[in-house]
Amino acid sequence: MNKLTSNLTSTKYQPWLTLVSRLILGGVLFVAGALKVSDPYASATSVRAYQILPVDLANLLGFVLPFAEVAIGIFLILGIWVRLNAIAGGALMVMFIIAIAQAWIRGISLDCGCFGKGGLLESEELPVWNYTVEIARDIVLAAFAFYIYRFPKGKLGLDK
Repeated sequence: MNKLTSNLTSTKYQPWLTLVSRLILGGVLFVAGALKVSDPYASATSVRAYQILPVDLANLLGFVLPFAEVAIGIFLILGIWVRLNAIAGGALMVMFIIAIAQAWIRGISLDCGCFGKGGLLESEELPVWNYTVEIARDIVLAAFAFYIYRFPKGKLGLDK
């Protein structure tokens, strides 16, 4: 184990890194869900735009997903059921990466709807830069989820 890795996982810094990771991942999930909760129809439209699921299932996911994001975000921020919520948050990030990547590969031009209204774009031009940034962001957030899962004991958490 090199010096950097041992410093990052040492008992001195690890609880603080877990807290920061929880706050970032939890905060992003909370904000993303909260922005969608008030308009479930727009959220369902965003999910349908990916053209992966049958319409009824996409609509159901569009209605449920914002509430799940808010709940997971709150639990991570508060440090409740940390490992379970790290798995759930990481699974969502992987699901988002796959969804965005498949839209990009299939040539579907869309706004991801990650932080509110999304859906198909009028332009036929693929938003390559947006897809790249969105996938990179979700990879970083998935890495935070992995770190939280690996080191669930952090500062200011309600888990005992």
